[in-house]
Amino acid sequence: MDDTTRTVHLRITGRVQGVCFRAWTAEHARRRGLTGWVRNRRDGAVETVMSGAAADVADMIELCWQGPPDAQVENVEIIQEGGSAPGDFEVLPTA
Repeated sequence: MDDTTRTVHLRITGRVQGVCFRAWTAEHARRRGLTGWVRNRRDGAVETVMSGAAADVADMIELCWQGPPDAQVENVEIIQEGGSAPGDFEVLPTA
């Protein structure tokens, strides 16, 4: 397993608001020991930064393509790679 640290900034679009996407993301990220945050965007997207073991981050990116049961994900875009994330995984207010 690849244990190098990876940090990604994602933008997720589709039917991703009003379906508990933020809580779902935070739960799955915390289970994997990832740090970062997730928030809704006023344009209807969900935005997240996650950091941790490269394999766990890759797993979360794949999971984000599915989302919670009521979501209909159209795209998961990696906006940026690198940097760092806060020490916990937080759900932030809409931006």
